[in-house]
Amino acid sequence: MQRRRAIPSWIPTLAVAVALYWLVSYTSASARITPYWYNVIQLAGIAAVSALGLNLIYGFNGQFSLGHVGFYAIGAYGSALITKDFVTKWSGGQVGALSWIIAGQVGVLAVLFVAQRIRLGAIRKALQGALDQFMKSHESWMIVTLVSLVLVAFSVAVGVALAWGLQRGLVFALGGLAALPEKAAQSIVFVLALVNGGTMAALIAYLVGLPLLRLSSDYFGIATLGLAIMVYTALQNSDMVIETMKGARGMVAIPRWTTWSWVFVVLCLSVIVMRNLIWSSQGRAIMSVREDEIASRLMGIDIAQQKATAFAIGGFFAGVAGGLYAHLFGFLHPSTFSFVKGFDPLIIIVFGGLGSMTGTIVASALFALVIEGLRVVLPQGFEDWRFVIYPVLLLIIMLVRQQGLLGTTEWGWLRAPLPPERDVAAPVPVVSPAGAGGTEEA
Repeated sequence: MQRRRAIPSWIPTLAVAVALYWLVSYTSASARITPYWYNVIQLAGIAAVSALGLNLIYGFNGQFSLGHVGFYAIGAYGSALITKDFVTKWSGGQVGALSWIIAGQVGVLAVLFVAQRIRLGAIRKALQGALDQFMKSHESWMIVTLVSLVLVAFSVAVGVALAWGLQRGLVFALGGLAALPEKAAQSIVFVLALVNGGTMAALIAYLVGLPLLRLSSDYFGIATLGLAIMVYTALQNSDMVIETMKGARGMVAIPRWTTWSWVFVVLCLSVIVMRNLIWSSQGRAIMSVREDEIASRLMGIDIAQQKATAFAIGGFFAGVAGGLYAHLFGFLHPSTFSFVKGFDPLIIIVFGGLGSMTGTIVASALFALVIEGLRVVLPQGFEDWRFVIYPVLLLIIMLVRQQGLLGTTEWGWLRAPLPPERDVAAPVPVVSPAGAGGTEEA
């Protein structure tokens, strides 16, 4: 019998995505929606990218994080430094900031690689055991500490040398951007800025996550909240290190390159990466940590590595979203990244449903539309009441549907892929020998 083949799930999902992109583009170009609502729609897309990262950390990996806004800020300011340098040459050249940011990240990775290859912990343990045989403990401890410092200094020296050399090479390699057409050069720099904003946030998330992820969920949330406050405080005084960041006055002259097309493309890429990650073996290992850490460890899963990986990838999503936000309005202020604003992505993923990519996207759109819609609907002078109304609405929804808007349900292509169908031959009846009575199935 010929099997009826259903329409692949990615086709209707692609059709909905294309229709949404065309609808927003058409209504904006034809002035059927105001520039204000056009920006609100872009903010919804940016919020969805950031919230997808937090959903990976909290919804799929089970790590309660309150410091997501810190990575959002790192991506915003990091990408803004790159594009502003390309336009205003605040570093003395068009690609100075870009080259140093790339080289700095490679240098940090080199330090980590060298330190891992040296196996500092094993050397300390072996040296401590050898010295304890003929030295007192405090004397051997001093020698072990000095040797450790020398090895760490060697690792740092290798990283610094590599970063310095790479920066020189990047300045020469990226110098050709000025010869390209203006639009092409801007697009390349913008992509590099977004990627580097994300990688900066991911690298810091990984480094911070290694020690913090040893804490249990509640204590980890408090620690990440402290991280968000530290980032906020650093941004308030950032002009003491880099003058163009302006500190508490707010960073200005950022090129406004974010458009609906950029937001839509980044959101689609984020969803594709997220979906393929979650339903891969790596993603299932990440989710197993959420379900039961002890059982995951017994199955051979490296719990610490899975937590750090999820935390870094979530930070990358937040950093890219921050880069889009920085170039939407052309202005950044530390108050935008206060720890209070850090609750917004947490509200979105809880409202949409922990562990649901579809719920996160839908909740991001509803969150932005409700917040800004109340600003328009409420009488003049009562706009701040929206911060009272929407928590009440959220509370009602949580009481009525505790699992969130969609729970763990996914729509369309975002659902878990089914195993491929196979044709299994039907059993062939075999006639038993005479006198045995009955038949047997082969």
